[in-house]
Amino acid sequence: MFETLAGLEPMLKSFWYIAVPVSIVFLLQTILSFTGADASDGVEPDFNGDLGEADAPFQLFSFRNLVNFLLGFSWTGIAFYPLVSNKIMLFLLALIVGLAFVAVFFLIIKQIRKLGEDNSFRISETLHKTAEVYLKIPGEKSGKGKVQISVRGSVHELDAVTSGAEIPTGAVVKIVSIDTSGLLIVERM
Repeated sequence: MFETLAGLEPMLKSFWYIAVPVSIVFLLQTILSFTGADASDGVEPDFNGDLGEADAPFQLFSFRNLVNFLLGFSWTGIAFYPLVSNKIMLFLLALIVGLAFVAVFFLIIKQIRKLGEDNSFRISETLHKTAEVYLKIPGEKSGKGKVQISVRGSVHELDAVTSGAEIPTGAVVKIVSIDTSGLLIVERM
C-alpha cells in the first residue's frame, strides 16, 4: 500500500499517511462502541490536567476528538487535492473540515446525553404555578374538574378541585396545594 504512495507529491502523501492509520483507528473505535466494549465516549480527558469546572458535555482534548479531527482533515485533503491548486487554501479547507468533524461529534454526544436525563413528570413541580381550566371545576370541593398545565415544556391534564366558587372552563388558576392522592387544589386568579 505504502509503495503506491511513493510517487505522490509530498503534501498528498502526507494526507494519505494520516488518513490510512486514522481510518483504521476510527473503524476500530466504531466497532468497539457498537459492541459495547468501548466505555469511553470522550467524557474523560486523555491527560491529567485541571481545566476548571467547565460545564461541557465532554473534554475537547481526547483521543477520540483527535481521531475525528484527523479523519476530516486527511480525507478532505485527499478529496480536494486535485481540485484546489493553492496548497495553502487546501490546508485551510482541510483544517476547517477537521474542526467541523469535532464540532459535529460534540453535537451528537450532547444530544445522546440528553437521552439519559430524567425528565419524568413530578406532580410536585406544579405547586404554585398557573394553569388553565380545561373542564369546569365545581365549587366548594363538590366535584372534580380538569386543568392543563405546562411543566418543562410538556402539557399535562390533571384533576383539580377548589374550595371557592365554581371556576369556568378557560379561567386561569393557581395551584395552591396538592393532596395526598395527587389531586390539585386550585384558586382562581
